[in-house]
Amino acid sequence: MSSTTTRLLELLSLLQTTREWPGPELASRLGISDRTVRRDIDRLRDMGYNIRATHGSDGGYRLQAGSELPPLLFDEDQALAVGIALQTVVGVGVRDAAERALLTIRQVMPSRLRHRLDAVDVVSIASRPGAASPHTVSPDVLVALSTAISFSEVLRFDYASREGSERDDPTRPARRVEPHRIVTSHGNWYLLAWDLDRDDWRLFSADRITPRVPTGPRFTPRTVPGGDVEEFVAARFKGSDTNKWPCRGSVILDLPLREVLPFVGDGRAEALDDDRCILTAGSWSWGSLAAALGRFEVQIEVIEPTELRDAFATLAQRYALTATGGGEVTATP
Repeated sequence: MSSTTTRLLELLSLLQTTREWPGPELASRLGISDRTVRRDIDRLRDMGYNIRATHGSDGGYRLQAGSELPPLLFDEDQALAVGIALQTVVGVGVRDAAERALLTIRQVMPSRLRHRLDAVDVVSIASRPGAASPHTVSPDVLVALSTAISFSEVLRFDYASREGSERDDPTRPARRVEPHRIVTSHGNWYLLAWDLDRDDWRLFSADRITPRVPTGPRFTPRTVPGGDVEEFVAARFKGSDTNKWPCRGSVILDLPLREVLPFVGDGRAEALDDDRCILTAGSWSWGSLAAALGRFEVQIEVIEPTELRDAFATLAQRYALTATGGGEVTATP
């Protein structure tokens, strides 16, 4: 990009803020003369930008709405963000226009930026009532996740608590997953992946992910239950409760709350007494939920529902047969 074009882009970026910029201040910010500022303002006006100039001690330049759409100037991060956003449009009546806009932007992108955009493949889930407010996600994180998905490479990352306290803890082991798809819903971004440590499907908030390098070994992609990513994730978002799983239950763990909290994830835990706590969690199936709770390796008492208690019985039978080299398991109805 030429120095003049770069300067015009920086000037336009400053003018897009909601304030008036005195000429000398613009010149100082851009490292140019007052005369060059005036000349660049004229260039932007010739391109169709409606820039108002006021005189006096409180005067300056301000970008205003015009009667026609001028050529749009984006830096690389802005262009990438617009391209990704256009992929997430799910509203009826604007999808076709969004696809045409995405094609137009993609055609004029430099190849290095086009490759980054092409790496991002997003599944959009229709907005849900009561969903949480959107959280900001870096385009670089989305590209890193998408690249691991494209090459079927195990992804290693730090996963912060909602308060962010775990993100920078170097002693905390990295999460290891087989990334499957990026999903967006109601302005929030998620990574659907097979969690290698929990042996189950998980949905991670992308804004809480900090990828580690290098990535892990290649893997053979799994098929989500039912084969349809959108339906599979929509079941996770069923209703207005953003933490609702298809299968959800509560248990009493013979562990103090402080030892359970680091592993709660999107569940809920509360102290019952100094040595026990109640954990409410969910998963895609009762069997996977029972297996996930078994990771605590302590006495577990099921509070509800009976389906979770039955799943523990089935797992106990399976594990007993495995230990003795036995035969078939009869699933508890």
